Amino acid sequence: MTTKRDIKKDIRYLCEQLILDALEVSEIAEEKDKEMVVSMITEISALYNELISRANHPDGKDNPKLVRAHFNAISNDLLTECNKMYDKLNKLIPAE
Repeated sequence: MTTKRDIKKDIRYLCEQLILDALEVSEIAEEKDKEMVVSMITEISALYNELISRANHPDGKDNPKLVRAHFNAISNDLLTECNKMYDKLNKLIPAE
């Protein structure tokens, strides 16, 4: 079972990696795409804050099944949103 501590570590790690990758893409991206990268970093920060807030306030604290489902939903949302962000970043990488 995923614990609050583990899910928060995963959220932090993946969001930090996304931001680092976005900064690397901004170095090679065209000038017009740099504004898009900045907005993506803002989105990543908002995602981080939302997921950490959800992890800190689980639904049904007394019922382990509800807590497990809550943390599974957070994990799924994290992975889904990270995939979407990486797809956006891949589109910004110039083709050679």
